[in-house]
Amino acid sequence: MVTFRNTNNNIQNRRNNFRRNDRSFKSNSDRPKFGSNFTNNDKFKRKAPGRNNHNAPKLIEKYNDLAREALSNGDKILSENYLQHADHFQRIQNERESFKREKYLENKEETVLDSVNETEVSNEKQFKDEHSEVHSE
Repeated sequence: MVTFRNTNNNIQNRRNNFRRNDRSFKSNSDRPKFGSNFTNNDKFKRKAPGRNNHNAPKLIEKYNDLAREALSNGDKILSENYLQHADHFQRIQNERESFKREKYLENKEETVLDSVNETEVSNEKQFKDEHSEVHSE
């Protein structure tokens, strides 16, 4: 017959082995996540972690559908809650579109200014060429 050592003292020791803090490896907070340490990594942090605002149109449609369903079931409060969520993502989408529009206009202005500058430079060059021909004759 085989006897097992099920004493309370032995069980306590096993539990404490798992709870030790003197492990030889570093905990997650002690070591960097990536090989190099970025000094400007605040640019890479998300403003609202846990929210995927890139799918705003899908989320607007989702919350509008949920609001419609809640209203058809007679729950006006839940319906209003879902409509507020949809409104939130509608504002995010509008903000993103206005940002894109501003960037587009800035880029367009820069290209217009660049083409104007190029035209001026070419006109000046042409003017100099014409005047140098007149003086050489």
